[in-house]
Amino acid sequence: MAHYLLSVHSVEGEVREPPAEAAMVEMQQRLGDVERDLKATGAWVFSARLDEPAAARVVREAGDGLLTTDGPFSEGKEHIGGFYLIEAVDLAAALGWAGRVTAAIHAPIEVRPLAGFA
Repeated sequence: MAHYLLSVHSVEGEVREPPAEAAMVEMQQRLGDVERDLKATGAWVFSARLDEPAAARVVREAGDGLLTTDGPFSEGKEHIGGFYLIEAVDLAAALGWAGRVTAAIHAPIEVRPLAGFA
């Protein structure tokens, strides 16, 4: 089994209409179903929602010391908002889980295998 990172992406400044309460309840139910299935099949390893990109700090080498700066490392408008770490038989299985997550939350999901984990 291989490990995959399913990262949930959002676009800074992209305004989406807030869903109606019924749509929000349905979305949470679909996502809960996916997460229960991930756990029931043994595919779930860990998941988390990240704080806003402005809460990020970057630490890098600067001469003989370290420099800490505010904000995300990348200067783009797209950011990772959360992630799932899963275990799957192959890429096709990981893509299947990603499809279920994106259908539940209506956000793009990047699927990337972890290097060195078989």
